[in-house]
Amino acid sequence: MATYILLGTLTDEGRKTVKARPQRIQEVNREVESFGAKVIAQYAVLGPYDFVTVVQAPDNETIARISVEFGSRGTLGLMSLPAFDISVYVNHIVAGTPGT
Repeated sequence: MATYILLGTLTDEGRKTVKARPQRIQEVNREVESFGAKVIAQYAVLGPYDFVTVVQAPDNETIARISVEFGSRGTLGLMSLPAFDISVYVNHIVAGTPGT
């Protein structure tokens, strides 16, 4: 499975939901898994984003589906970034050798 970094920003409605029901965050993580993805790590952060979530998913389409689903609810905006293991980056992308 491929790795993705999801940068999440709560909307005003999303902040109200999390304030009233903090457990909603874990519920969302279970929903992500219902799409065939797996939450590897999740952090609340300060700055322009509220959450950084590391997810493994079978493909870009799965992540796009997750982004559309959660974005359509009006409580969370997501930026999805495909991520490469640093050894893949160094040995194959930068060095140009075949492999994954």
